[in-house]
Amino acid sequence: MTLSDTARAAAPAAGTSLAVLLPGMSVPLYYVHTRVGTQPNEMIYIPAGEFTMGTNDRLPDEGPAHTVTLAAYYIDTYEVTNGQYKAFIDATGHKSPSHFENRTYPDGKVDHPVTEVTWYDARDYCTWAGKRLPTDAEWEKAARGTDARSYPWGNEFGVNRANTPQYWVALGREGDTSPVGAFEDGKSAYGLYDMSGNVWEWTDSWYRAYPGNQHPTENYGETYKTLKGGSWWDCTFYKCGISAPSFNRSFFLRTTRNPSFGFRCAKDAS
Repeated sequence: MTLSDTARAAAPAAGTSLAVLLPGMSVPLYYVHTRVGTQPNEMIYIPAGEFTMGTNDRLPDEGPAHTVTLAAYYIDTYEVTNGQYKAFIDATGHKSPSHFENRTYPDGKVDHPVTEVTWYDARDYCTWAGKRLPTDAEWEKAARGTDARSYPWGNEFGVNRANTPQYWVALGREGDTSPVGAFEDGKSAYGLYDMSGNVWEWTDSWYRAYPGNQHPTENYGETYKTLKGGSWWDCTFYKCGISAPSFNRSFFLRTTRNPSFGFRCAKDAS
């Protein structure tokens, strides 16, 4: 089964009860009325300072661990939702994602993260909202804090803390996106939701080697943009490794659309 087939199979069918509350989730998987609204997301302030980016213990492109100093900034509490993205396309006439029908999202998915958006789509939404895409460093600091933790919540993986492939395997059912903010126990130290799993998130950063990296690859440079955060989908076919850790990253062309790709926005603090 392909990724697109999996996404369609997981979508709520017409007439299906939407009030399904799954382990670890504070809200049903599907529902009709938005919890978070259709205006651009509220944001969380990330103070200036140092943090540890990357790791020495896993994939070659994730290391070496190194110290990065960032200015203060703001970043969205949640991933941008279908409902929020619909407000954008309604206001601007922007093309709708492929999983929308008649320019609206699937039933029950108003608060699920928007997917099937290119890097350009994500950039355009953030610009319209008076924001921008985060850099990969800004994204990673917001996810893991200043104590070099592996996951937003700490150093031990928790199957019920995030919408990951392992979560759906444990449930024995097809995976899908989930409403933003549904995993209360998966918040980052700064209070951000879904920084592990749900959807991969576009960043503004090119896919480059970290300082001191000793594993050159032809993929580094200004061809691919970096995505962070992992997703609900099992990407082992692409040999991407377990995607839940905050230091994990992926890279794709800016024109790529995918049922497991979404985004959140950031903004300068000054």
